[in-house]
Amino acid sequence: MNAKSKNMEKLMMLKTAVLFFVFGIISVGINAQDADEKRSEARQAQELLSDASLALQKDKFATAEADYRRAISLHPSEETGKYNLGTAYYGKSKNEEAMSRFKQAASVATEKKVKHKAFHNLGNTYMNEKKYTEAVEAYKNALRNNPTDDETRYNLALAKELLEKNPPKDDKGDDQNKDQNKEDNKDQQDKKDQGDNKEGDDGDQKEDKDKGDQKDDKKEGDDEKDKGKPEEPKEGEGDKPQQQQQQPGKLSPQQVKSLLEAMNNEEEKVQDKINAQKQKGAKVNPNKDW
Repeated sequence: MNAKSKNMEKLMMLKTAVLFFVFGIISVGINAQDADEKRSEARQAQELLSDASLALQKDKFATAEADYRRAISLHPSEETGKYNLGTAYYGKSKNEEAMSRFKQAASVATEKKVKHKAFHNLGNTYMNEKKYTEAVEAYKNALRNNPTDDETRYNLALAKELLEKNPPKDDKGDDQNKDQNKEDNKDQQDKKDQGDNKEGDDGDQKEDKDKGDQKDDKKEGDDEKDKGKPEEPKEGEGDKPQQQQQQPGKLSPQQVKSLLEAMNNEEEKVQDKINAQKQKGAKVNPNKDW
């Protein structure tokens, strides 16, 4: 190899080294810029969460909802915005929206205590919609992340009891009913026309049945009422349990009766506790200022 070739080779190596150096500097600069942008977005999200909490305290739900949504879009991997927005929806009886946000919070949360709260509240929203099968599963997931929470354990027992009283309908039968809705409506109208001519004893029987149904509805309503509002972020593990620990799936009729009686006695105290905690700027992580 002559001297000219050697010089060309050295020149190429030098150019290559310079290019690697330049690209390395550019890469470091880009990574640093990305990190700065992420930190800035995280700060903005934190500020929006604080603004949303204040808006809720002033009963400005639309403003709070918008701030929560913006915070979530800025920091989608963080669970707090999703969890708190779910709680806000729950407070407005927007159960479908609350379900979606609690599911999202549970999916991105990395701490068991956060997953527990999200699943617990998800179970509450299912209970509001009388979706007892889903509520049972949500409470089970909550207990998998915090087996010591007696309030969740109590709600699970209640959900199981209501599921036993209200078993889900057969899917096939539901499909058939949907296909025959028009015919069923026509039949019901025909029966109504015939029933208008048959009052007296039939009317008395219907009145008695309605009274019985009202009693059953009231009992079921009392059962569901005590499950309360969704868990708010706690400052520690010092909250008083709602009931003594129960063994899910092993409740005798007498135990259920005692459970429901105790539930009614504790309802007012539990409600006061939850109201005192509601939207006071707390978040899932008690170390952060909301």
